[in-house]
Amino acid sequence: MRAASYDTYGGPEVLTVGELPDPPVGPDTVLVRARATSVNPVDWKVREGYLQGAFPHHLPIVPGWDVAGVVEAVGPAVRTGLQVGDEVWGYVRRDDVHAGTAAELVPAPERTVSLKPAGLSFEEAASVPLAGLTAYQALTEALAVGEGDRVLVHAASGGVGQFAVQIARSLGAEVIGTASPAHHDLVRELGATHVLDHGAGPVGEQLGTVGGPVDAVLDLVGGDAMADVSAQVKDTARVASVIDAEQMGQIGGRYVFVRPERAHLDALAELVDRGELRVTVAATFDLDQIADAHRLSQEGSPGGKIAVRI
Repeated sequence: MRAASYDTYGGPEVLTVGELPDPPVGPDTVLVRARATSVNPVDWKVREGYLQGAFPHHLPIVPGWDVAGVVEAVGPAVRTGLQVGDEVWGYVRRDDVHAGTAAELVPAPERTVSLKPAGLSFEEAASVPLAGLTAYQALTEALAVGEGDRVLVHAASGGVGQFAVQIARSLGAEVIGTASPAHHDLVRELGATHVLDHGAGPVGEQLGTVGGPVDAVLDLVGGDAMADVSAQVKDTARVASVIDAEQMGQIGGRYVFVRPERAHLDALAELVDRGELRVTVAATFDLDQIADAHRLSQEGSPGGKIAVRI
C-alpha cells in the first residue's frame, strides 16, 4: 500500500510517501480502504517529537488519526454490524503511535469507526472525528452543557472551536466565541450570538459588554487565554480545557483528552443529518502533498480543517 511515513523526528521534510506492507486484519479490527484523512495540530507535534512522553512511539510512524473510507475487510470478532463495502469514518487512536491513517489501508479497532454520514464527502467526513469528538465530549461530559446555558468558546474559529460552537447551539446553549476579527463573520454564521476579539484585552472585561460571566467555558488555547478565567465564568468547576491539565487542576476545572467512541460518532452523524453540524474544509491536499498540509497546520489559523485525499 502507499502511505506517508517518517523514520525520524523533525520538520515536514521528514515525511515521505511510498510503499509499505499491507497491514493485517486483527480479530476485532475493521480494515478501511481510506479515501481521505485530515491533518490536526497533534500530527505535527508528534512528528516534531514533542509527545514522546505521552504515548509509546514506534518508528517508522504513519501519521494521522482521522479516516474516511470504505470497509475492505472485517475481523472475525467484530460485533458492530459493519460490512465490507460500508462507508465509514473514524478517529483511529490506538495505545501507541505507529500505524496512522495517512495510508491506503487503515486497520481500525472496531470501537474507533462508525457509518459515515451520507451527506458528507470523504474529505469532509475525514475532517470531523478527532475535532468533533473533542468538542462533543468536552461539552456533553466535562461541561454538561444544556438548554439555556451561556457558553464561552475560546478559539471558536479553529478546527475544534467551529464544531464546539455548533454542538453547543444544538444543545440549546447561547454561544459566545473568541476569534481574530477576520474570522468573526464565520463564527457568527456557525451560530455564535457574540464574537469577541481575543487580541482586544481581557476576555472577562469584554464579557461585561455582552451579559457578563458565562455558565461554562471551553478553552482551546491555554496560557494567557485563561489568565482572567474567574471573570469569565460563574463557577470554575465548569471550565474545560484540551490544553493544560495542570492549569485545570489548579482552578478546579476539567481537562479533556479525546477518546474514540462509536456512540459519539453516531451522535455527530445525527447532527450532520439534521443540518446542525457543517464542516468547513479550508484546504485539501493529495497524499503526495502531505508535507505541505503539515506546514499549513503548523502555520496556524487556516480557517477550517485540512483534508488529505488518499
